[in-house]
Amino acid sequence: MSVSVVIPTYNEKENIVSLVEAIVGLPIGASVIIVDDNSPDGTGRLVDEMAARNPAVRPLHRPAKLGLGTAHIAGMRKALAEGADLIVTMDADFSHHPRYIPDLVAAMEYVDLCIGSRYVRGGGTENCTWPRRILSEGANTFARVMLGFHAHDCTAGFRCYRREVLSRVPLDTIFSDGYSFLVEMLYLCQGLGARVGEVPIIFENRRRGKSKISRKEILAAMYTVLRLAARRLRGAR
Repeated sequence: MSVSVVIPTYNEKENIVSLVEAIVGLPIGASVIIVDDNSPDGTGRLVDEMAARNPAVRPLHRPAKLGLGTAHIAGMRKALAEGADLIVTMDADFSHHPRYIPDLVAAMEYVDLCIGSRYVRGGGTENCTWPRRILSEGANTFARVMLGFHAHDCTAGFRCYRREVLSRVPLDTIFSDGYSFLVEMLYLCQGLGARVGEVPIIFENRRRGKSKISRKEILAAMYTVLRLAARRLRGAR
């Protein structure tokens, strides 16, 4: 099966070259779609240079910083249009290490959506502060209880989607952006009856560049959970 890896980027010049090299070096023949939001630091230029040397690298340039959710959607649409059977999404900062991609792909023999999970046996975090760990675990517990998720790591962006499920998700109707987009995607996939699995990963907090998680993102994620919970109570997907 053909695999496409979708990576949204904004100011990731310190990570993107080594990340892409690690992905294309995996024995799975993956293509890499980098959705760059006109990064001021020149990330897009580096991506173009890699694409000129390697056809597996597929740049997708956007004119401005338009949001994580819409970047995922743009990359997913491109992967589907190119005929990918499996679509992996991940961050660009090595918090999601490429070494786990083969595990995600292998798990797709049994599921429709697989999550690289911090919160199953064998998973965990490195270099994360205690406040951030508590915030993450609390957010996941809140989402699981309110939305009836079967997965333990509901907010993780390291995922592999089967084409047949992703093509049924009404991407045009997704209201959320930012990290709350990930919660809504899981909600929609589970509502479609997708089999959801998890494989353990060690989440490594970024060592280069700046984190893009803000207080605004946290509040937006809480609002998304409450909005979807109300929708669930009404019996809507």
